[in-house]
Amino acid sequence: MEPHTVTAVAPRAYDATGEVIAALWALTAWACANLWWLALAAALLLAGWEVLQQRLALKALAERTCVELVPSAQFAPGDEEIWRQGMQVIRAAGSGPWWTPRRARTVRLRLRADGSQPLSYRIEAPASARALLALTPFGPRVQVSQTGPVADKMRTHVVRAVLTLHGKPGSRLREVPLDPDPLQPLVDAVAGIRTGLGDLAEVCVDLSPASRWHVAVRRLQILQQARARARREAAREARWLGAESTTSLPAALGGLLDPKQWRSPGRAPVLLPPHAQRVNRDRALGKLAEDAGLMRVQILVRCASNVAGRAEQQLALINAALDLYAGASRIASRGISLGPWRIGPDWGPWRARFDQRWAKALMRPARGGWARIDELAGLLKPPTSAARLAVLEAQMPTYEAGEDLLPQGWYRGPDGRERLLATHEDDTLFEVQSGKAGWGKTMRAQVQAVASAHNGHGLAFVDPHGDSFSEVARYLAHDEITARIRLFDLTVREPDAMLACWNPLDVTGGPQPHEATAAVVDAIATALGWSDITAPRALTILTKTVEALVAVNICAVTAGAGEQQATLFQIRPLLTEPAFRHLVLKALDTDARRWWNSSFPDLPKDALLTVLNPLDRLAASPVIRAFLGCPLSGYDIRQAMDERHVVWICPPGTGPTDRLLISLIVRDFLRAGLSRRDLPQRSRSSFRFYLDELISLDGAASTVAEITEQLRKFGCRLHGMTQLLHRLSAATRTALLQNASCLSTTAGSAEAIAQITGEWAGKVTVADAAELERWWHYASFTVAGKRIGPLLIRGPALAEVFDHLARPGQTKALLRAAHDNAGARTLDDRTSQALAQTEQVRSFLTGLPAGPATTGPGTDDSEEQYA
Repeated sequence: MEPHTVTAVAPRAYDATGEVIAALWALTAWACANLWWLALAAALLLAGWEVLQQRLALKALAERTCVELVPSAQFAPGDEEIWRQGMQVIRAAGSGPWWTPRRARTVRLRLRADGSQPLSYRIEAPASARALLALTPFGPRVQVSQTGPVADKMRTHVVRAVLTLHGKPGSRLREVPLDPDPLQPLVDAVAGIRTGLGDLAEVCVDLSPASRWHVAVRRLQILQQARARARREAAREARWLGAESTTSLPAALGGLLDPKQWRSPGRAPVLLPPHAQRVNRDRALGKLAEDAGLMRVQILVRCASNVAGRAEQQLALINAALDLYAGASRIASRGISLGPWRIGPDWGPWRARFDQRWAKALMRPARGGWARIDELAGLLKPPTSAARLAVLEAQMPTYEAGEDLLPQGWYRGPDGRERLLATHEDDTLFEVQSGKAGWGKTMRAQVQAVASAHNGHGLAFVDPHGDSFSEVARYLAHDEITARIRLFDLTVREPDAMLACWNPLDVTGGPQPHEATAAVVDAIATALGWSDITAPRALTILTKTVEALVAVNICAVTAGAGEQQATLFQIRPLLTEPAFRHLVLKALDTDARRWWNSSFPDLPKDALLTVLNPLDRLAASPVIRAFLGCPLSGYDIRQAMDERHVVWICPPGTGPTDRLLISLIVRDFLRAGLSRRDLPQRSRSSFRFYLDELISLDGAASTVAEITEQLRKFGCRLHGMTQLLHRLSAATRTALLQNASCLSTTAGSAEAIAQITGEWAGKVTVADAAELERWWHYASFTVAGKRIGPLLIRGPALAEVFDHLARPGQTKALLRAAHDNAGARTLDDRTSQALAQTEQVRSFLTGLPAGPATTGPGTDDSEEQYA
């Protein structure tokens, strides 16, 4: 039975095999006969698949989300933070619907420069990645905000470029450190962008998750190529060894003569052919060895301008900036150069494809467009604190006369263009300048003062040196300023020199009595360092004395006898002359007289000397006596604020007595500023107070602190200059640095410079500032609520900024107007009036009706002991 079964099955198997072969042959013959139809069908299928993929890709890319990353000045990410950001970006790229084609699974990093900021940084991803992009591993030092798509107007000239990774498969880009910032060359390349010319530069880095199948195929190819190279190397070595094994006649004779050959007879050594070395997988694959952090990359660049040639220039600079990454692999532009022409994405056949990829972020990278996160770390983050960002016109304007700007200094950008930076009047609240004498601090303040005067604002410039007015006069000699100018020059010495006056106790302007009293008492107390702990008795005596004289002045003004008002120099007769004091008590009410009648007689003599000594020092100077000893003031800082006067004050020096005078002036500025609370906010015009040699105010620390803390809302601004900032009291220094809108320093001692550079978080070192040349400053500014700098600037000079405004022939007329507006008279006249003022007050008080209870212990002749 078994042989019969075998014999029956074998023919059937052979028949089945023959049928299969016949069928295959028939199919092959049919395919050959219908080859064109099959090719057409395959082409149609591929075209349909491509159309489907294209439509699905466009549908997926139609809904995108966009966020902008705005770093702080202290942003300094580490490698781990950038790695996490890269992984988050890769995750966001693949977060679209399941049907999204791979070419549409992209995230775009858009680096844009249009003149509004140095380099904006945006991330565009599928709409489903909105929640993912709202989180950032960079922490609070990067602000993430949702923003809309970029909308640009058309430019006349546009150039395009596609950048790809060139190099051996698996080779890496150059490892670029994070400090200095890898984006620095790109920032410098776009620093010359000018908004007025329509300039625009954009770099779009499109990232997509690497396909595992594509990477696997590429790895297999790389390994096969590596093994083939190893076999070729082994074959080359074998041929070399074979050539070496061929023995020539001289070599054979040499072997016979070598005794070593006699001792080791035997067969000649056999040279085995070398084997191919084992291929090291990780070394051969390079960056493709691991999947983590691997992504596909395409880089698109587009530059535009309304001026011919500028777009091409920007593109060349961007290409040069990306040479930073050139190593075993590099980022280079695709295209073919033929003499002066370059065939690339700007040409017709390729332009439409580029524009589609640009508009939709379609990924069509060239072969080998893989990179790892650490290779592109510099592009996966916005500019850091290590980047030197250029200051653009949109960030900080260029000074132009009549634009309500304050010139700050000449700044040279990375493109070599120099412009005069300026800040808005409303942004510039308080300023501190420090540095060497003669290095440009006062000149810079003078330039700002002249600009503010021409802008129609009021100001007061306190210059202890006395020569600044003569320097600025030719630039202020204009009719609109001549009507507002006031000069108070206490440096005069000639008897016929003109001098205006100021009576701190003058009440003709209608100040509140308690405000006038407090201003004088506080000024003297702060200048002398008095407090309720150190000098309570002196404070009480001074307060009661000033209060009494203010009451006398109110009576005089009410009676129409303003020329008979008391001044500070009537404090001595009030305290030391019983008869004069008896007359003064007639002007006081019952409560005020009570202290003089009950408490004053019990005071010891030395208590009065504490108050009288500083006033005697003031009276010892003829000029100060004439300035403060006249009844009607030509100096009224509140009126100057409201009427936008341009006031120049030249104290006689910076000694102890002069400091007391300056303290009175500064305290009166504080009083006047606070008194503006009676004006609606829109009516409080800005008024600038320039104080040269702040060291002269060291005793008035609390006054300067209160100015910076309280007067901003009343429209008052303060600009202070000093050589040694660290010599100021801690209260003064802290208040100035805390509220300063502008900080600047020239060269100087390390200890003085450190006070300013310490505010800049290490961006400028003490050594950097100490090496500055004359007229150069490091400065930081506040513009539109944002801090800019520190920047290296050259201080402006009056002649180079306002040469077109100079009127040297009108300076004498300006000087006359400044004296006339301030009510100046000759020094002799002022001195005579000041010396006779006590008798004028006595005369007025003699005719004043006696009030109740004007007699008592305080008026007894026994008080001669105080004389």
